Amino acid sequence: MSTLQEKLLFLYKFSRDPQQIGSVTPSSAFLAKKMVESVAWEKVSAVAELGAGTGAITEYIQKAKKDNTRVLLFERDTELRDRLQERFADCACYDDARCLQSVLRTEGIDSLDCVISGLPYFNFPQSLRDQLLSEITASLRPGGRFVAFQYSQQMRKQFSKQFAIEGIYFVPFNVPPAFVYVCRKEEG
Repeated sequence: MSTLQEKLLFLYKFSRDPQQIGSVTPSSAFLAKKMVESVAWEKVSAVAELGAGTGAITEYIQKAKKDNTRVLLFERDTELRDRLQERFADCACYDDARCLQSVLRTEGIDSLDCVISGLPYFNFPQSLRDQLLSEITASLRPGGRFVAFQYSQQMRKQFSKQFAIEGIYFVPFNVPPAFVYVCRKEEG
């Protein structure tokens, strides 16, 4: 699929369900690089990407990870998920990040070293945000990373209740500009 086709598909999906998609265009290379460079990949044996969309960030995860790193992709949209499975055949694809712990059991993974998220949390009802963040926290090993981008800092307070925020980075070269939250699950 060409970059233009990918952008048009994403725009179409956004127009159909802006609460779930969250943006009019896939993540830029600048945003994807910032997300991926925030992870110590030599220490990652299992990672989940939530809201993988067209695979803009997945592509960079594939380049950065170790050969034996397990990658789980979560995407609610059936068409996008099918395309992800086709494009990234070595990754396991699932539809619902609210079932993260169940998926880990299915995959035989004890815990995740990292969760990378493109989910538009602020668009979701508070109950869904709470459920997702609870699943993420329970699925991460102590000291594990949670890296998420958002288009505002409105989730800062809730993220800081769940994780230690190690940094928030502004990425102006994205449509729209984004903030990358680099967080760590507290040990113990």
